[in-house]
Amino acid sequence: MHQQAYESQCTAEEKRHETATTPIRNPRLALIALALGTFAIGTGEFGSNGIIQLFSADLGVSIPVATYAITAYAFGVMIGSPAITLLAARMNRRTLLLGLIVLFLVGNALSAWAPNIGLLVVARFVTGCVQGAFFGAGAVVAAYVYGPGRGGKAFATVMGGLTVATIVGSPLATYIGQNAGWRAMYWAVVVLGLLAGAALVSWLPRTSDLHGGSVRNELGALRRGNVWLMVAVASLGISSIFAVYTFIGPFITDAAGQDASVIPLALAVFGVGMAVGNSWGGRIADRYQSRGLLYGYGGVLIFLVLIGLAGENLVVLLVCFFGTGATMMFAIPTIQVRLTGFAPDAPTLMGALNLAALNLANSLGAIGGAITLEAGWGTLSTVWAGVILTTAGLLLYVTTVGRQRPVLPAGA
Repeated sequence: MHQQAYESQCTAEEKRHETATTPIRNPRLALIALALGTFAIGTGEFGSNGIIQLFSADLGVSIPVATYAITAYAFGVMIGSPAITLLAARMNRRTLLLGLIVLFLVGNALSAWAPNIGLLVVARFVTGCVQGAFFGAGAVVAAYVYGPGRGGKAFATVMGGLTVATIVGSPLATYIGQNAGWRAMYWAVVVLGLLAGAALVSWLPRTSDLHGGSVRNELGALRRGNVWLMVAVASLGISSIFAVYTFIGPFITDAAGQDASVIPLALAVFGVGMAVGNSWGGRIADRYQSRGLLYGYGGVLIFLVLIGLAGENLVVLLVCFFGTGATMMFAIPTIQVRLTGFAPDAPTLMGALNLAALNLANSLGAIGGAITLEAGWGTLSTVWAGVILTTAGLLLYVTTVGRQRPVLPAGA
């Protein structure tokens, strides 16, 4: 009986698609608009890391104090995005995305104008509030465009803009900041946001099928233990990517003994790996319940060990940068599909929680790596912190929710 119910399961988005009353004129353009939005968001996020020394000097604060602006963005994603998602539960997803782009423009304009570090911190928090909510709502719209049974590919499409931002957007934004000033970098991100907003207005479908659900459903999802277990699996497992990405500079210059000019190449290789893994991971997530996560986490552990053992060799290091980015991103669409499967009545909130988990993973990976460095274990020792964290996430998944099936949406 349970098997029959499970096989007949259909998420709320799939049901909306089946009963859609408004045809989608150009699905490809709608997906491009969503990816352009996440590209703008990712460019602003990663570009901020590249100009921290610039706004630190201009605002007259130390680099440790300047990092508060980076941390504030992460808190915006972890706290503000789920809050916005809950408050906007009933809002049409198209309307929500347009509202979020407006907030994104305000946050980056304030960042460009900020006369002191205090206002910059507030501006970055406001901007961070957009990210998770945008990805969550964007994934719902992409799932509607793709149709039933393609939630993994839908989320991968939305994430695609973020991965391209690591390859193109972040280096370009950093270049603008270095040559035209850090404020110019944020104004450039505002221009990107305006382009994304115009694309969303023009190309997203106008339909009542994208109306939100009740706040009760969204809050009900937060009472499900499996949801929080998956958030923990994501936060622990994905942290290893940041135990590498955060320390790419020292890996290149100190461990491999290369000139700092090689760092942009290393970042680009890492970003290309992320883009490839994200694309394949979206396809696997829709076909298999757990393979994307199991293969992704397992693969990244192999590359981490290789870095730890042979990372002094530049060729090995670059291959492992590509592999680490690819295998970890391979797992992320499966995490989203599993989260949505455990809370099918709250897909937007699940997308926001997934991004919140990614930002928590960012902190865990950086902290874990810093601990090994402070212990004097060497530049490449940060990967062993990643090995421990990802192994913990993998074991947690296998022993808890790995074999559990999604729940039925309310009313199914």
